[in-house]
Amino acid sequence: MTEFWLISAPGEKTCQQTWDKMMAATTRTNNLSTNHKFSIPDLKVGTLDVLVGLSDELAKLDSFVESVVKKVAQYMADVLEDSRDKVQENLLANGGTVPHISLILISVLNKFQWDMAKYPIKQSLKNISEIISKQVTQIDNDLKTRASAYNSLKGNLQNLERKNAGSLLTRSLADIVKKDDFVLDSEYLITLLAVVPKTAYPEWQKTYETLAEMVVPRSSNLLFEDNDSGLFSVTLFRKAIDDFKHKARENKFTVRDFQYNEEEMKADKEEMTRLSTDKKKQFVRDSTLEKVSISGHKSKKINVVLFSLAKIRRLTRLKQMVTVTDRCLSLQGPLVRWLKVNFSEAFIAWIHIKALRVFVESVLRYGLPVNFQAMLLQPNKKTMKRLREVLNDLYKHLDSSAAAIIDSAMDIPGLNLSQQEYYPYVYYKIECNLLDLKV
Repeated sequence: MTEFWLISAPGEKTCQQTWDKMMAATTRTNNLSTNHKFSIPDLKVGTLDVLVGLSDELAKLDSFVESVVKKVAQYMADVLEDSRDKVQENLLANGGTVPHISLILISVLNKFQWDMAKYPIKQSLKNISEIISKQVTQIDNDLKTRASAYNSLKGNLQNLERKNAGSLLTRSLADIVKKDDFVLDSEYLITLLAVVPKTAYPEWQKTYETLAEMVVPRSSNLLFEDNDSGLFSVTLFRKAIDDFKHKARENKFTVRDFQYNEEEMKADKEEMTRLSTDKKKQFVRDSTLEKVSISGHKSKKINVVLFSLAKIRRLTRLKQMVTVTDRCLSLQGPLVRWLKVNFSEAFIAWIHIKALRVFVESVLRYGLPVNFQAMLLQPNKKTMKRLREVLNDLYKHLDSSAAAIIDSAMDIPGLNLSQQEYYPYVYYKIECNLLDLKV
């Protein structure tokens, strides 16, 4: 279950009492959810007008940042192509090492701490939101630029790959023909290549010498064939080219417009190799190492890298405890590294936006001085409805008009309810299933 409910309720005599009361209602008797305190620092409140305006702005920023997080994650999946099962382990928010994205994001949420360096709490709420907005907008713009460059590279490579595959009518012939298949450097003679359907092989052999005057007898050879057609060479005098092509079309033989040029063919092959190499550089992984922790008689742990089983055996003979963690230390290419780093940055920025929204809405609802407890609930899938009922019973005294869920179309100034379910307590849903793919 990757859905979380980020809620807040006003402090009782202390915020700890609010926490204890919620825990008693949701976990001690019925195990409705897994709960964690969600730490929000003492932010600058500002004026009521600013808070009301900021509530709407944060809702829009929340949607934007979430969309960027999803775009980065999805583009990672697109880039990895055949290695899409590796997406989960590449999207490691906050430097996590758990090999599944949902577990990583859950860990980041449960252990959330405000980043004082990036988002100084001495700044106003509006300034903090603008810092996050600029940061994520830059990530979004960079993603567009990098995606455009990569897609262009990928498109060029696919075009070349198409030329080297598919029907004999369209594919490149550079890897099929050889120099010996052609009459070269002749003032009078030329070798043409004709694509002949397999069913028409007998007809070709009977008629190719008579399709035009001056065709060299017995000059046709089958050079290559696929499931449907064969590629035949035929040598004739240059002045008979047009007549030969015309008659060939009438007999449903296709003469390819091809001239043997070693330099051009070599350049095409080199271009394809270059594009393929450039593409792989964007996400190639290098060698895998094993990180091993060894405990000696002084209980000091030493990290070493083992390259062979022989070393493990030698360490065993020394009677040292060896624990292999089997961790892959992959060296990704620049694009995958960028996606990995900026997924983490965008996701953590998104959770800071959620924290700002909880703070603003809590002040607007519960008033001053600031006194509320933010809490992160991970509902059990089978008991979500019951959890909602328990929370409504617990907090219905906060807003009698919201004992039941208020119509989502209702619009109360400053509370941003038009796009958000409304409950007596502050509530925001966080969905950690950010990838629209099966892995």
